[in-house]
Parts: sequence; structure tokens; C-alpha cells
Amino acid sequence: MQDLVTVILAAGAGTRMKSSTAKVLHKICGQPMLAYVIDAARKAGSGEVIAVLGHQAEQVREAVKDVAFVLQERQLGTGHAVMQARPLLEGKAGTVLVLYGDTPLITGDTLKQAYEAHLQNKNQVTVITAHVQDPTGYGRIVRDQGGRIRAIVEHKDATEEQRAIHEINSGMYFFEIPALLKALDKLNNDNSQGEYYLTDTIEIILNDNGSAGAFLINDSTEILGINDRAQLAEAEKIMHDRIVHAHMKNGVTFILPETSVIGSQVEIGRDTVIYPGTILEGNTRIGEQCVIGPYSRIVDSTIGNDVHVMNSVILESEIGEKTKVGPFAYLRPGSRIGCNVKIGDFVEVKKSEIGDNTKVSHLTYIGDAQIGKNVNMGCGVVVVNYDGVKKHKTVVGDYAFVGCNVNLVSPVEVKEHAYIAAGSTITEEVPAYSLAIARNRQTIISDWVKRKGLDKK
Repeated sequence: MQDLVTVILAAGAGTRMKSSTAKVLHKICGQPMLAYVIDAARKAGSGEVIAVLGHQAEQVREAVKDVAFVLQERQLGTGHAVMQARPLLEGKAGTVLVLYGDTPLITGDTLKQAYEAHLQNKNQVTVITAHVQDPTGYGRIVRDQGGRIRAIVEHKDATEEQRAIHEINSGMYFFEIPALLKALDKLNNDNSQGEYYLTDTIEIILNDNGSAGAFLINDSTEILGINDRAQLAEAEKIMHDRIVHAHMKNGVTFILPETSVIGSQVEIGRDTVIYPGTILEGNTRIGEQCVIGPYSRIVDSTIGNDVHVMNSVILESEIGEKTKVGPFAYLRPGSRIGCNVKIGDFVEVKKSEIGDNTKVSHLTYIGDAQIGKNVNMGCGVVVVNYDGVKKHKTVVGDYAFVGCNVNLVSPVEVKEHAYIAAGSTITEEVPAYSLAIARNRQTIISDWVKRKGLDKK
């Protein structure tokens, strides 16, 4: 198969989005829409991707990697946009695929099939087309008796007979590079808008005895463009359904899947169950036979097999196998939780490591700490990691027992097998196998309530 280059048109201002963010950087299922187009081009076999930028070009450059950029300083039409990529196309003899940065639903499989058809039919240009129920506003595909493209007629210029055609132009094309460059030489802006239209190159190629074909796709949603927030939401729903259905095919169960939000980069193991209201974002990896949710959010985290997460938030953390988290737990970035650990209700963990078989059952804060294996952290324990200027580390050894309402004032170390009595504030090292008690003895003052006049009758 010959070399394939892709040119993505992404220079538009996107004024209908009413946003300070470049239109092609608005996210769908956690990923900028432009990233989907780039990914589809690469899956189709494109070795080089060129993005034509204009409005908010620097913003796009910073967000997108491994792509060549050219600048369209003045937006003078789609043909003019492709002209800006000409220096990167000259001297090449392969095929160029032209896509739009605001059509994120196009798939690599569809583009690959269209590319193969383009080469097999030896076309100078192949137009990707679709049948739509309401073709109003779209250019119509007029075919000859052999099924090849005879013309593309814009809606405003179409006859009544042509307007009855439901096959429309997607605006996505495969061109043989020499044929495209030759057609660009003849392209003009002799129209009411004073713009250079890429569609005019089809007519130029046909008039030059070139061959133009059409590749009709099965799913018209793949060519939907995003111009406003309503269309963005529509694309989000379509992409979400694709993602969820792919996970279902791989053996994942979703309870009320329409209530979950699953990012495009998320991986989920088989026999895992996703309960309603679950949000999985970024580069999250969920193992097999897990139960996630309801109403949990996991971002950029790795979850082992047979983990249960209920009503909790996990950010940039790792969790080992057979661990239970929640309800209402909060794992902040940099936390590493071992296997068979209990992180219970209203527990917060920040940038800490917790060893296997340890229990942190409820109402506890652990920050900047290293907690060993088989440790019990009682209710209401607080690792006091901040002295008002900087953070300090606490270390709790294996098999230690930390009683309820204990303050561990960092930096401090509790050695293995040590016990700390409930209500203690620990500021010094606790030796192995010892019991630490840091509290005043209970004092009883008889009849104090009566003498203060606080008794109520």
C-alpha cells in the first residue's frame, strides 16, 4: 500500500461555540475532538499528519503532539486551507486524506476501508459520502450510470430533482497527491464569498479526464461536524455509547450504562460491574471482577483485580487486588494502596503508601505517610503532616495498632508491632512492641455541675 498523508483542517474560529477554548480542543469523553481525528487517520494507515491551524493556533499547538503544523493566517475557504499544506505535499507521489478537526466521530476502520477502495478503483479522488434522512444544506452526490461521481451540487444550486438525492458529501476526501496539486493550481475564488472551495477541485479533476469515486459509509453519524454546544453534547452521547458497547463486548457489565461517564482511554477488565453514576476518566485501568460504584469517580488510576469501590473518589493512585474502598473515601494523587486493604467511610489518603492487609476503616486522614502491612488505623486517626511551612513524613511499621482519635505529628515513626493508646498525640518515636500513651489521667470533680448551677430540672 502506498504512502498516505493526512491533512486536517482545523483553522476555523468556531464562534458558535462561544468559548475562549479552540473549537477542536473541546473534549468528548475526556479527549479533545481533534485527537479523535488524528487517531482515526493513524489507524487508517497515515504515516504523516498535518494540521492546518488558524484561530487560536498556539493553543492547539500546545495541546496536540506528534503532528506537523501549518498556519492559515486568513481563512479563505477549504481549498485555501489545503493550499497551506502544499509545501509539505510537493514531491510526494502517494495519497492525501483530507479531514476536518471538528468531525471526531469518524473511525479509523471506515477510513481504512475507504482508502482501500480508493486504491482498488484507481481513483484520482474518492469522496466519502453518506445517506441522511434530511439532506437540507448539504452538497448532493450526483452519480453517472456506472456509479461514479459526475458532480457535487451544493444545496442552493441544486434542482428539485437533485435536492431529492439523499446521498451527501461529507467533505472528507482521498486525493492522489499529483492530481490534487494540479487541481489546486487551477482553483479560483470566483464566487460570491470570494473563497477557494475544495469541492471545486472535484470538477477540475473530472474536466481533466480524471476519475472520481464515492465511498458510501454505513453510519452517517460518523461525518457529523461540531459547531455548537448542542452538537458537542450529541457527539458525546454517540461516542459514549460506542465506548460502553465496546466494553460490554469485552465482558464488562454496566448497570444503567447511560448514567456512567467512561473516557475513551479507559481500560476495564472482564467480569467487572460498573454501577450507576460512575465516572472513569483519563488513563484509568480497572482490573477483572471488580465492582465500581455507584457514584464513584476514578481518574488516571490503576485498580487491581477483585477491587470494590463504593461512592468514592480516586485520583492518580494505585490500588492492589481484593481491596475495598468506601463508601465516601477520597484517595488523592500519589496514593499507593496494597492488596486486601480496607479503606473505609470518610477516609482521606494523600500521597501515601499503605501496605497489604491494613485496615483504615473510618474517619481517618493519612497524608505523606508510609503505613506498613497488617496495620490497624483506628477511627479518627490523623496524620498531622503539615507544620504550617512544609510537609513531613510519618512511618508506621508492620503489625502496628493505632487506637482511635490518635494524632501522629510528623515527622514521627511508629515501629513494627507497637501499640498506641486511644486519644494519644504522638510526637516521638514509638519503639517496637511497646505501648505509647500520651494523654492526661482522667480527673473526677464531684458535684461540679451543681456548684456551677448548670443542672437542669
